[in-house]
Amino acid sequence: MKAALIVLGATGAVGRGVVQAALDGGWPVIAIARDVAALDALRQEHGASDFTAISASVGSEADAARLGDELRALGRPLGGVVATVCGGSKRGRLLDQPADFLRRTLDEDLLPHLAAARHLLPLLAESDRGGAYVLIGGPGGEHPWAGYGHDSIAAAALRMLARVLHDEARAYPIRVQLLAVDSPLQTDANRKHACSQWPNALSVGRRALALIEHSAAAAPAHAVVRYAARPLAGSQANSPWSDDIDLPATAPIAEAIAPPVENAAAETTNTQEPDSDAGLLPPRCLHDARTLLQTLAFSKPRSHQKT
Repeated sequence: MKAALIVLGATGAVGRGVVQAALDGGWPVIAIARDVAALDALRQEHGASDFTAISASVGSEADAARLGDELRALGRPLGGVVATVCGGSKRGRLLDQPADFLRRTLDEDLLPHLAAARHLLPLLAESDRGGAYVLIGGPGGEHPWAGYGHDSIAAAALRMLARVLHDEARAYPIRVQLLAVDSPLQTDANRKHACSQWPNALSVGRRALALIEHSAAAAPAHAVVRYAARPLAGSQANSPWSDDIDLPATAPIAEAIAPPVENAAAETTNTQEPDSDAGLLPPRCLHDARTLLQTLAFSKPRSHQKT
């Protein structure tokens, strides 16, 4: 029996992309989510595939333990886990909300990952198939996301959690990694105003699956891996952990991000390049916006203007 892939949060936007990528790649899927109706819809969509749906939660230690027992009762080998658990974006300034608001954010976005890992990592080890445990993190973990301070703190904490789990999981034949997606996703809901460089859920799912499938490779794995729209060229094309988000960019990797010379014309005609340096644009825009707002807020009205 082929080892199955567990997808936590399978009915969310990213989770559905992971499920689709896994089934396209020939993986049996065990989809886990709390929403029974959404799970039924997902089952009907993939009814002809090797697809198992389980309505469960990892919101607490007890919930995660029950899920572990239910997965163990299936009696099938497990090849990996992709965790897309997320409590939803929380807008607003950090200083405008009480401390309990941040506590609830961590309870929804961070602690379920720990509860799930505590019970699913030993379960993966019992299958004796190797495999990998991949967490998917959203934007704001490296630099604060303006207007989403609570999410930024949770994303940064998730990165540290991944690093700790990465080290502690060395006791198992399991690789733990975080796939950091530092931009919003293109979805059906935001398609009209989404930026062209934003990834979609299926491309993120394929990237997560690449980490799962390369878990047995001899190359060293980094705990935190940046999502890359294009695979790295050259000798590192098959190394999904060579673009570690926390390592300084080196010349070979920077050169590898560019397409090969023979494909340069095709890249020019098939993709739309941003108008300016994407790495410099957000800070500059934020600075200009703050300057304008401060000018409007603190300027005195002229004699001919109403207060």
